[in-house]
Amino acid sequence: MIDFENKGFFKLKQNAGFAEKVAPLLLDGEEVLDSFKSFRDGVVFTSKRIIAVNVQGLTGSKKDFTSLPYKNIVAYSVETSGTFDLDAELQIYFSSLGKVTFEFSGSVRMTDICHYISRFSL
Repeated sequence: MIDFENKGFFKLKQNAGFAEKVAPLLLDGEEVLDSFKSFRDGVVFTSKRIIAVNVQGLTGSKKDFTSLPYKNIVAYSVETSGTFDLDAELQIYFSSLGKVTFEFSGSVRMTDICHYISRFSL
């Protein structure tokens, strides 16, 4: 399982192409809403869950996929970017897992992410 305490893992920028890595995992009717990538790792928001991908090893052929269903979210918190601090942060609290933190860099529409989480968890 991914170490969500390691914040360096989740310095994410929007990247539509990263969604291809999770395509084989998607269920019938499940749609990709948005995807983000760090150096090698990434996160994909779908209509049913958040999928975190940790690419491992020198060649990157080994991957760890963590499925985080919206139905298990009990609360979330968003810190948007500012004038000098361009990073944004999303903290999600899952009923059985605890807190998961994602850090975003660059211009990310945090309101879109809030809508995904609210639409499917409330």
